[in-house]
Amino acid sequence: MKIARRQFIASLTAVSSVVLTRDLRAEDPTQLVEPVHRVANAAASLEPTPVHPLDRALDIARSGLSDCRSNVNDYTAILVKRERIDGLLQPHEFMAVKIRNRKVAQGQMVQPLSVYLNFLKPTSVQGREVIYVENQNDGNIVAHEGGFKGRFLPTVTIPPTGMLAMRGQRYPMTEIGVENLIVKLIERGEQARRYPDVKCEFRKNARVKDRVCTVLEVTQPTKHPDLEFYKAQVFIDDDLNIPIRYVAYDWPAREGAKPEILEEYNYLDLKVNVGLTDADFDPRNPSYNFYSK
Repeated sequence: MKIARRQFIASLTAVSSVVLTRDLRAEDPTQLVEPVHRVANAAASLEPTPVHPLDRALDIARSGLSDCRSNVNDYTAILVKRERIDGLLQPHEFMAVKIRNRKVAQGQMVQPLSVYLNFLKPTSVQGREVIYVENQNDGNIVAHEGGFKGRFLPTVTIPPTGMLAMRGQRYPMTEIGVENLIVKLIERGEQARRYPDVKCEFRKNARVKDRVCTVLEVTQPTKHPDLEFYKAQVFIDDDLNIPIRYVAYDWPAREGAKPEILEEYNYLDLKVNVGLTDADFDPRNPSYNFYSK
């Protein structure tokens, strides 16, 4: 399905453009390689600046969130993420993801947020599987380890914000997904809008792998307690009208120093409205290994 083409999150973040050197496909994790970043001839647009640089961006983001909630039921992708934990930038993790968006009708939730993750790389976590379905399993996630540990450890049910689930993670699994990313970007944009020195930039014709994107970049020169990044970038897929890459940088440690990555998320090979069912989020699914003998 093609989602209505409207500009979408304009400037809550933006990214250095990701290109993977090979196709990343869930069914062939041996072909996965680390992302190689490049910005593809992304020339800044010369559009009139509104009262605050973020006003137009926030309007587009809110409209885009409405579109996502109306038009995207589910999707699959390869999620490539990298996060700084306790001051250390972790290696890229590759996951095949299935996500079914939360749907609300007349104030009632008719479809819960549902997530399935299958870790592909690195080898230390390869084979790990995790399922979360909103309002099921007493709000817990169901998980089993991969790698060597997975041969001996049983499937467990644990709180998504507990110590085990949050080990090596910046955010709980309940916040995963494109829709949650948009919500977070809007929240951060509203915070940044209070400061007059925030800068916003739009670039066209960048690429994430084989997808043509518009890059939206926000720079927050002055560090404030309620701001979370120095610079953030988001790539919006021009065809799907969905953010598929986000990266945020910390304030430079000293003048002239290069800002360091805080977090990076890439949704590659994104396919929307593929018809996911309850079985895709059932740990008893015979295609999964939660309770394999």
